[in-house]
This record gives sequence, structure tokens and C-alpha cells, in this order.
Amino acid sequence: WSLSVPQKWKQLSRLQRMVVLFLLVVLMLFGLRSYVHVADEWAGTSCMILGRPEGCLRVTLVSVQKPQRHFRRGPPNLQIRAPEGDSQERRQDQAQKRAEVVGEASDQPRGVSSVCSSSEAPSTDGRRRPQPTRPSRQGHHNARQKAVVDAFLHAWAGYRKFAWGHDELKPLTRSFSEWFGLGLTLIDALDTMWILGLKKEFQEARNWVSKKLRFRKDVDVNLFESTIRILGGLLSAFHLSGDVLFLNKAEDFGNRLMPAFRTPSKIPYSIVNIGTGAAHPPQWTSDSTVSEVTSIQLEFRELSRLTGDKTFQEAAEEVTRRVHGLHGKLDGLVPMFIDTNSGSFTQLGEFTLGAGADSYYEYLLKQWIQGGKKERQLLEDYLEAVDGIRKHLLARSEPRKLTFVGELNHGRFSAHGHLLPDVPSDGDGAEPRDRTLQPAAHEGCEGRSGQGELRLAQGWARWACRGAPPEPTCPPQAADRHNLLRPETVESLFYLHRLTGDRKYQDWGWEILRSFNTYTRVPSGGYSSISNVQDPHHPQPRDKMESFFLGETLKYLYLLFSDDPDLLSLDTYVFNTEAHPLPIWAPS
Repeated sequence: WSLSVPQKWKQLSRLQRMVVLFLLVVLMLFGLRSYVHVADEWAGTSCMILGRPEGCLRVTLVSVQKPQRHFRRGPPNLQIRAPEGDSQERRQDQAQKRAEVVGEASDQPRGVSSVCSSSEAPSTDGRRRPQPTRPSRQGHHNARQKAVVDAFLHAWAGYRKFAWGHDELKPLTRSFSEWFGLGLTLIDALDTMWILGLKKEFQEARNWVSKKLRFRKDVDVNLFESTIRILGGLLSAFHLSGDVLFLNKAEDFGNRLMPAFRTPSKIPYSIVNIGTGAAHPPQWTSDSTVSEVTSIQLEFRELSRLTGDKTFQEAAEEVTRRVHGLHGKLDGLVPMFIDTNSGSFTQLGEFTLGAGADSYYEYLLKQWIQGGKKERQLLEDYLEAVDGIRKHLLARSEPRKLTFVGELNHGRFSAHGHLLPDVPSDGDGAEPRDRTLQPAAHEGCEGRSGQGELRLAQGWARWACRGAPPEPTCPPQAADRHNLLRPETVESLFYLHRLTGDRKYQDWGWEILRSFNTYTRVPSGGYSSISNVQDPHHPQPRDKMESFFLGETLKYLYLLFSDDPDLLSLDTYVFNTEAHPLPIWAPS
């Protein structure tokens, strides 16, 4: 044993040396084969998880990085620190960037199977999230749906050329306007693009969200408007596409809205700064409108369900509970304003289904539907309000006997209102008494829309009524003649067609789309609001394309023209008040 290895090797015969070399080669080949087999299995597992064989190399490199420190995100304490110095915000941005690294490994939006092979979606903070719910099918374009797609592409082309990444397009001056500075039109239109099958446009918008959308900025946002448009739009985009990027963005934004609920009454302020966390009522009042504080529940409840953070749901549902027990209602009808300090209704005796109170009633019904029709108190409050509408707010016009909804001011019936075409769209068809109200109310809205030579609804209408409901005499008077490309009328047509199957609602919607193309379409791209629906020669464009034209109006027209009830079935989805579909938790 004192001999060295070379000396021992020389003492071996030629045959012995050949045997040793052969065994070494066999061992090396066996080891190499074992290594390749194990590596292939690991790569195949990664590919199955991500659903993209061509992205295996990049995903493997990401997967072997050092794990990030676990943390549980909650509402950031933004009132204490400035945006740049907030370590909680930095951690949120880091979490978003980690999600975006994985998201950028794919050139196309990922579906459910490509997010995760398990029944739950992953999160950046270690929580397990429910799997996104996607439509059972997407319909093929018929001729009318193709016309909607063409209208959307024309509107989108104008936005893309002249207002990309900004809130709203000004089509006449080929420029843009800002409200929150958060790409409002783009986010509002995400799910519409997916539903219409515009995957190229969706991917381009998705890339902007990934690279450009940041919420850490010193800007005041309206709690209600930003919830239904931005939070609702991101949640819907997540459910339809399965892309976790949208869920991470939604959670970040939801956290930044939470300071609005820090009031003595738990009734939220209507304004919150998403950068500093400072929340406050409008400058002119300490009140919030009832619709502002009671039309955020669908989105906050769904955000809690997806993230596992109950803070969002608890804050929103506390508002519902408090409003339920307030004094000042009339047969289920609620006043328009609520004080954020005392938590009580103000301006008692004034009742309307127009702006300021409309979506309160809508969200009573839709929360009940969202929760699997288990929260009985929500339905009872809604049905009581429907009876109150019948008793106090319905009337018929003269001489055409069209049913319409008015307002009640300290016992006096007033036959005018803003956004009252929204009334029949507020129900998804819950009870027989609700279903009989919807067609009658919409016949009045359609009759009112027909007063305009352009076949477009007016923003405000008035009848001179004598007497009280249910049998006043109501000849028509002058009306505000503007049209803002609003969705309320076509939304009502969509629900009524799903409810009855009557094709006349599709025909009415087709007339509306043709009028949009004739009187509001701007040749260079986009559509414009107009000031006069009575004058086909001088409609007076306003140089403004609201985000809801892409987010709601064209989406509802596309769904209205479909004869497939399984395209975003109302047994599976409930639409928020900005037309963003969210899943029913326990569909029937």
C-alpha cells in the first residue's frame, strides 16, 4: 500500500487496465444519463405549472432565486409617511415586480391553466387564492356584434393615438384629459377587449399595466368612481384572463383606498389620496352621497375573497349594516346624503332613483346574488324598496301613457330626474314583482329616448305633473338634450333581452349603435359626447369620450346582440355598476 497510484497502475496487466477504464466510462455515462433525466423532470414540472414549454429556461432561472422574505400585506399606514419614504409601499412594489417578472415570461395573457396547476392561484405573499372564474364560452361574432367590435376598435384607435395611458380621450382636439391620472379608459376597457376577443389590444394594454401603472402618487381619487372603474376593472380582468398581475394591482389599489373608512361613523369619506392616505369629504360638504358609500361592496367583498384579507369586506359590509338601521327611510327608499361624522342621513324627505342614490338599490340585489342568495336581509331591503318605488315614484306620461320614474321631495312628486333610465337595469331578475316593474319602466325610458331626433337618450327629462302617483297627469316639458355616450339604456336592454328573449330589445339597441356611429363618431378616432340630441344637423360635439363608453356601453351592446345566454351567464356572473363581471360565489 506504500506504492503510489501511478506505480500501482503500471503493475497492472494490459487486460486489467482495459477493464478498469471500461468500468469508469460506464459509470460516467450512467451518471450523466441520471442527471439529464432528473433535469428533464424538473423542467417538465415547471412547464406544466406555467403552461408554456417555450418558457421553461426563463422560468427555471426565476425559480432558483433566493426566496423573498414572507410578509402579509395590509392597509399601509400612509398617513404617517410620505410616499417615497414608506417601506410598506416599497415592499408592495417589490412584490408587484416579482409577479411581473413571472408575467413577462409569456408574450400572451395567461389563462387559468397557465397561472397554476392547482385549484388556487398563487400570491406574492404566500397566501393561497381562489382560482379565477372564466366564461364557459365566448360567442362568435354575428353581424351586429361585428359592428360593435368595429366601433370599439375605432374608439380604441383614437385613444391609442392621442391619449395612450391617460384617463380620457378628447377626440376633436386629438388630445386627452386627466381625472385621476391612472389610465382610466385603458383599465375600464380591459375586460371588454377580452370579451370581444381583441387579444392583441388586450396584450398591449396588459403590458402598460405591468410597466407603467403605479399607484404611489400624490393624487386624490373619488372612492366610488375609482372602486367601480379601477378596482372592478382589475378584478374582472383577472377573472377573465387568469393573469395574476391584475390581482396584485387590485390588492395594492384596494389597500390605498382603505384610509377612506377611517371616520367616526365608519361611513367612508368620498375622497382619498392614494399616495399620502389622507381622506376627506368634498370641500363643499361633510356628506357623502348614499350611492357612493353603498356601491363599493361587490368589489371589496371580492377582493377579500381572493386575497384572504377580510379587512376589505368587513369595512364595506359595516357600511351596509349601518345604513340598514338608519332612520329617515320611506318604505325602503333612502335619502341621497349621509353625514360621515354622525353616520346619519341628511336632507331628509328627498328621495330619488337618480344619481346620488341609484346604485344603493342595485347593490342590495347584486350583493345578495354575489353571495349565492344567502344573505336574506339584503334581498328584503331591496324588495321593500321596490314596493316603495311603486308606491311613491312611478307615474305615466300624457298622452302616450308611458311609465316613468320621478322623484319625491317632502311629499311632493317631481317628474324629472338624472340617470333615471338606469332604473330597469338595476335588477338581474330576482322576484316576480321586480320583473313586472322593469319592462314597464323601460318602455317609458325608450319613449323618452325616442323624443330625440337622433334616437339617443337625453341626460335629463321633465314632465309637468298634476296629481300624485300612481295616477298623475304628466305632459312632457323641455329636457336637457345632451348625451354623454352613457350605458344605462343599453344596459337595461341587455337585461330585458336576457330576461324575456324578446328581439325588440336587440332592435332598439341596434338603432342606438347606428345613431352613435352617425352622430358621435369622430373620423380621426374615437366618439364624442354631444350637447343636442334633438338636432341631427348640429349635434354639438363636446370633445369628450368617457371611459364608460368602452367599459360599459359597447360591452352591453355586444352582449345584447348575442343570442347565447352562456356568454357571461347571469347564473355565473354579476356585473358591478361599471359593467365589470365578477363571479357569483355559489352559482345556482
